[in-house]
Amino acid sequence: MKPVSHPRRLTLAALAAAATFGLGSLAGCGGRDQAPASRFLLLDGSTLDSHSLKGKVTLVNFWATTCTTCVAEMPELIRTHQKFQPRGFETVAVAMSYDPVEWVLNYTKSRQLPFKVALDRDGQLARGWGDVKLTPTTFLLDKQGQIVKRYVGAPDFAALHQLIEELLAQG
Repeated sequence: MKPVSHPRRLTLAALAAAATFGLGSLAGCGGRDQAPASRFLLLDGSTLDSHSLKGKVTLVNFWATTCTTCVAEMPELIRTHQKFQPRGFETVAVAMSYDPVEWVLNYTKSRQLPFKVALDRDGQLARGWGDVKLTPTTFLLDKQGQIVKRYVGAPDFAALHQLIEELLAQG
């Protein structure tokens, strides 16, 4: 999958439509949907199975080094991770399949990303998570592995932090 050549030209209406209709099989009416079973290939060569994330509130962020909004939100993702990680919060940043591995490695190292960074080498993860095409796209999961919120574009971090607090307080 190739990136959108002019992502800045997307209108708010297009983003809203993508957020509303782009979920595919993840779109649910009413209750929360279970996050797809996934195996994340991490930069260090190890894998992380989504089932091992149960019991933790988890943020899964699809991003790219060429995405200006992704790069702009990364310091906030770092702060969010550092704030909540000691209380059972996990972050997995998934680099899109079109992102060169060398660029992801360089970005991760130069910015000292404190959370897990995964590579979506063939686009299978993006497809499995509702056919993610726009970056950043972020999912917030509760401790049971259910999708609580999906953000297309940078989230309102104050509201995100409040939601994370609520989820961490739940049994």
